[in-house]
Order: sequence, then C-alpha cells, then structure tokens
Amino acid sequence: MARLTRSESQARTRADLLATARDMFLADGYAKTSLERVAEEAGYSKGAVYSNFKTKSELCLEVLDLIHETKFGEITEAVGSSGSLDERMERFQGWAERTLGDVGWTLLEFEFAIVARDDPALQAALVSNLSMMRGTVAAQLQTVAGSMGITLPMPPEDAATTLLGLGLGLGIQRAVDPSVSARLITDAVRSMMLLGQSMNGTPATA
Repeated sequence: MARLTRSESQARTRADLLATARDMFLADGYAKTSLERVAEEAGYSKGAVYSNFKTKSELCLEVLDLIHETKFGEITEAVGSSGSLDERMERFQGWAERTLGDVGWTLLEFEFAIVARDDPALQAALVSNLSMMRGTVAAQLQTVAGSMGITLPMPPEDAATTLLGLGLGLGIQRAVDPSVSARLITDAVRSMMLLGQSMNGTPATA
C-alpha cells in the first residue's frame, strides 16, 4: 500500500476530525463538545485539531457547511431526477419526513445561532451561510420548474426564502412534536408549481 503524501495525510486528518466533530455536535450539542474531546474521540493529538481549526466556532461552521451540503444533495437527488410532479413531490416528502425535525441538527443550528448573536464575525458568517442556502434552494426550484416547462409564480429568491422559513418552522415544531406532518412544505412546493403551470396557460395538473 502506497504511503500517503503529506498533503493527503493532512486532508485525511481534517476529514476525520470533521466527521468526528459532526457526530459529537449532533449528539451532545455545541456547548458540551470541546476541541479536546474531538481530538480524543478521533484519535488525534490536540495539536492536530488546533492546526486545522483555530476555534470551536470555526470547526462548527465547517460542520454545518458539511451538513447543509449533504442535505441539499439529498434534495437534489429527490427532486432533480426525472418523473412527474407527483413522483418528485413524493420523493421530496419522504426526505422531509426523515429530515425536518431531526433533533440533533435542529438544536445545533439554533444553539449555534444563539452563540453567534454576540459575535459580529460569527453572525456575519451565519448570514453568509443563510444567503448561500437561499441561493441553493432558488437554483433547485428553477431547475425543477424549468425541466417541467413551468415559470415560478414569484422570483426564485422569494420562493426560496418562503420555503426556508416554512422548513425551519416545521423543523422546530417536529423536533418538539414528531407527530406534526412535514407534508405542509411538500404541499407548498406543489402549489407553487401548479400555480406556475396555470400562469403559463397549461392545465394545472400534477
């Protein structure tokens, strides 16, 4: 087996630390997770952690970026493939039921938002992350609508802001009460698409 180069070894260490930190942040929350505990759990020295991440907040930001990338990748796979609107919405509904209200993820997002409230740099980073999420959702909505010959009934950015707000609200409610259905967000996406169809002069059918 070929020996790893220095850059490959560094990349593997960073990936291991991120994966371990993600699991710990989701299981224990932000406050209870320290860089020292991450190092110990991942099997690395404290120096290895501090050489990759200067602060716990920097590490958590990257963990949240990793989670967002994974979640949006799942959405793209669910709604971006071929099929009727009903088929795509059923796949999206399955994702929403599995994901919205995930206790670890939901609480981590809000715990970190509280931590960032009094730190202008962290607050700016979260604003940037939220802007990127809106852009990603807007692009996904445009892609789905375009693939079905639909014009969205509102600017994509406004549609994305609306759906993110609904998703965050449902996530909080479902974290408290898992019996709350995630179908509201699926119905909202479907309604946008059907309204776009009717505005295009095509039959409003799925």
